[in-house]
Amino acid sequence: MNNKTLIIAGLVFAIIIGVLAVFFASGDPDGLESTALVIKGEKTLFGPLSVNPGVTEGANGGFSYSAPLPDYSMGEKFGHLGQIVAMLAGIIIAFVLVIGVSKVVRKISEKRKPN
Repeated sequence: MNNKTLIIAGLVFAIIIGVLAVFFASGDPDGLESTALVIKGEKTLFGPLSVNPGVTEGANGGFSYSAPLPDYSMGEKFGHLGQIVAMLAGIIIAFVLVIGVSKVVRKISEKRKPN
């Protein structure tokens, strides 16, 4: 199997998994988000959220970050379709980054080879 076939098969496989994952994903915060909410005092260790989980800044003006497609969605208005589009965008961006980095690494390694 050549490299091009392997890359295309991997990309198709990632897209299939990404699209299917939307329907099985939980809306609850993951471990990292949950830990951050506990540390900020917005959630108890075993209790529900005490504030809106979309709020990223604490009462004392702590850390704040706004993702382009938060929680792999485009808002509740688009539902699963928005999640699928966000997941596909993430897969394509990751693919382009990996291909770009691999080309840069290949060029650098070719320059270092003695003739």
